[in-house]
Amino acid sequence: MAATLKKFIPLFDRVLVERIAAETRTKGGIMLPEKSLGKVLEAKVIACGPGKRDEAGKVVPLSVKVGDHVLLPEFGGTKVELEEKEFHLFRDTEILAKFQD
Repeated sequence: MAATLKKFIPLFDRVLVERIAAETRTKGGIMLPEKSLGKVLEAKVIACGPGKRDEAGKVVPLSVKVGDHVLLPEFGGTKVELEEKEFHLFRDTEILAKFQD
């Protein structure tokens, strides 16, 4: 990981993710055009904030950690460009699911 990305730490309950590239070929070997691929809803968690504070002032930990494979909503998040790569910021509560290994 490059130095700029290591210094980027989301605040509160925000999570920085990188969308996983869509498959451009079918299992049969047919090339798919980019327009037919649709939006990629899977991503890898790159960085996490410390968590959200509850009414008592205690930090509530996030439900995901760096390296997790997650399912994102079709719309939402904030687009962030770092080192010529595209990332997205989501709140922990916006992430729909986490894939288990």
